[in-house]
Amino acid sequence: MIANQIVYEDNHLLIINKKCGQLVQGDKTGDKSLLEEIKAFIKVRDHKPGNVFLGLVHRIDRPTSGLVIYAKTSKALSRLTQIVKNREVEKTYWAVVPKEIIPPEQKLVNYLRKNEKTNKATVFDRPTEGAKEAKLFYKVIKYLENYLLLEINLETGRHHQIRAQLAKIKIPIKGDLKYGSPRSNSDGGIHLHARKLKLIHPVTKELLEVVAPTNPDDAIWKACEN
Repeated sequence: MIANQIVYEDNHLLIINKKCGQLVQGDKTGDKSLLEEIKAFIKVRDHKPGNVFLGLVHRIDRPTSGLVIYAKTSKALSRLTQIVKNREVEKTYWAVVPKEIIPPEQKLVNYLRKNEKTNKATVFDRPTEGAKEAKLFYKVIKYLENYLLLEINLETGRHHQIRAQLAKIKIPIKGDLKYGSPRSNSDGGIHLHARKLKLIHPVTKELLEVVAPTNPDDAIWKACEN
């Protein structure tokens, strides 16, 4: 139910807590996207006779859960797109990884090149042709029985950045078969969650900070929240 996934809404924007497996916008699979679902929901809820305007501001991967921003007006869309482009949105992610011996906190700097055929990012340690610089900072915030919970702040927004950079240091995200996890998750998703967004509202200019709860039916996420 879309109503239960809305974590923030006003006249200008709407922030959704996406479930793993949901598409943020249509792709070649032809599966129904969140964009379409939200439009249909708003049309009914607000009794709109015409088309509903809704613009996608940024994306997160299909197997990832968490916060996605949609704009409800063209003005908000253009402003939000610029804010994202200028890296003025602070994005914090949670990731569950194997319990390996790693520094409790670390900045990772690599160079990522997207392979269009495999839809996968290749990671390099130094500048390489066609590769873009990727920076993130992680810290371990919880030690579980078999896993670590990392809090990650992105400095750049590259294709599969968190997934690829963590795999590079031998801690692939739980369930992420594409990047080396030994087993898939039963729901087909991965344990990567867009946890928090912090930005200046494009219209009111107030500081907006939104936090998304993880899936309460998932035992590992539940252990992370407790």
